[in-house]
Amino acid sequence: MEIRIGVQNVAREIAFETTQSTDEILAAVKAALDSDVLELVDDKGGRIIVPSASIGYVTTGAERRTGVGFGAS
Repeated sequence: MEIRIGVQNVAREIAFETTQSTDEILAAVKAALDSDVLELVDDKGGRIIVPSASIGYVTTGAERRTGVGFGAS
């Protein structure tokens, strides 16, 4: 799923893909409101850390669903 994080006073947003579920992202954002940082993991194992006080917004895309069968190449 694609995640976008808007950071206050920064023109570009942070965008990345993650395997975390929407519920996991929501829990991390809620926990960040009570702590100093928002920490998420991208689909390659990298960590994205944003100071909680700087978060402008967080949006999530639709979760990827794995299907059965052949995919288009």
